[in-house]
Amino acid sequence: MSNAIAVEISQLSKAYQGVAALTDVSLQIPAGSFFALLGPNGAGKSTLIGIISGLINADAGSVKVMGHNVQTDFRAARRALGLVPQELIDEPFFSIHQLLRIQAGYFGLGKSQWAWIDELLQRLGLWDKRDAYMPALSGGMKRRVLIALALVHKPVVVVLDEPTAGVDIELRLSMWAFIRELHAQGHTIILTTHYLEEAEQLCEKIAILREGRLLALEDTQTLIASHPWEYIEVTLETLPAALPSVIADKVHRRSANKLVLRSARGSARSALLSVLSDAGLILTEMRQIEASLEDVFRTLTHTDVAK
Repeated sequence: MSNAIAVEISQLSKAYQGVAALTDVSLQIPAGSFFALLGPNGAGKSTLIGIISGLINADAGSVKVMGHNVQTDFRAARRALGLVPQELIDEPFFSIHQLLRIQAGYFGLGKSQWAWIDELLQRLGLWDKRDAYMPALSGGMKRRVLIALALVHKPVVVVLDEPTAGVDIELRLSMWAFIRELHAQGHTIILTTHYLEEAEQLCEKIAILREGRLLALEDTQTLIASHPWEYIEVTLETLPAALPSVIADKVHRRSANKLVLRSARGSARSALLSVLSDAGLILTEMRQIEASLEDVFRTLTHTDVAK
């Protein structure tokens, strides 16, 4: 990965009718990276993506895409970026093939791009549907069309806003295989998703927003390693309906006769064993579970950080 910056966001703020959606957000997304932008509903992700893609004007601050200011040099900025939106479309007047050619025309591209359009249709499993119209397609097929529309002008930066929402596992896997290939070819990928396991597996760097403010910006593994807890799964001979408070306060999750308990990083397991023994609980198995991105996310974005 080079030292170039694909997207530079500086002191960005935006409010709607006096309610802040973004407050003084600054971050840089390295060129060629696979970057996750995460946050709960209402965190400001959609507003930030809208500003990056030129669909929303910021109240303060600036955004550059591949060095081009999205407001003062908007043509070059938009040419460098492809957006796969969260919302599906139902364009009824043009076939899929026609839609892609029209999209190419928006960027001043003509017949020279048609071979790439045909390749996109084939790679995304849309070739047999190229003469179909959007209302006749399934949700998963519509999602593939959105990806093709975003890539028709071969942007160097690709923004994926909840790309796998509502799609089946087979489509999700094929979609990620294609996106991984784009990343391997040097494209910068920016992902928003509520599937945190996807972000953990795919993304090299994570930004987390809450209530319009940047809470974390770090390499994925460094961010996970910063989590204050580790987790111990214990299997008990029997699990009582009501647990002693000293144990209940440590429970991360429970199922059948198993408990996943929180423990401070580096703390002695013997102390946890003593707590279980003092409560009269018989342990049959114990194993450590590494913290996940979801654990870090919940700690940063939830009021009840203990859970």
